Amino acid sequence: MKVINTKIFLYILAVLIVLTIFINYQLNNGSVDLSFFVECITKSVTVISLFLLIFATILWKITIFQNWLVLVPNLNGIWEGQIQSDWISPDTNEKLPPIDAQLFIRQSLFHISCVMKTAEMTSRSIAFGYNLDSENQIKQLSYTYISIPHQTIQERSRMHYGTILFDIDDKQMSGEYWTGRKTTGYIKID
Repeated sequence: MKVINTKIFLYILAVLIVLTIFINYQLNNGSVDLSFFVECITKSVTVISLFLLIFATILWKITIFQNWLVLVPNLNGIWEGQIQSDWISPDTNEKLPPIDAQLFIRQSLFHISCVMKTAEMTSRSIAFGYNLDSENQIKQLSYTYISIPHQTIQERSRMHYGTILFDIDDKQMSGEYWTGRKTTGYIKID
């Protein structure tokens, strides 16, 4: 799963190393000896480590870095929409009307956590992946989840696992899901 443009990112790291060496050279008044090289290595490692930490937690979200350096979209936030399930109620022998849902996403550059809530259940992601292919205009998020219905309805809706495949389109996601209970459906959220 490629989340950044590696080639460009390596160029940025190389520039940081060169700048660190140049500043270290200026601070040492042009003196080059063994201690200068040791300082350059330790300072470069420190600068790169700090940059990576700041970039992976904060900077990757900035719009200016999206699409050319950062390949994953920033999906952080609360998404609201509806679930349309093919589940047929044993009481009425009919499909349920659309179910209102909220999807809470917490994301860093290398991880995403998805929690979906409805009036009857809460599901939490346990594994995720991106399918990002700009040449074929594909931008997708998939995740596997565990769904735990509220205690009051577990006699008709047991705990289960499922997978969602969302197509990401600007400020909207939509896609299909399927579960271990042999149900499927469609979700659309904004």
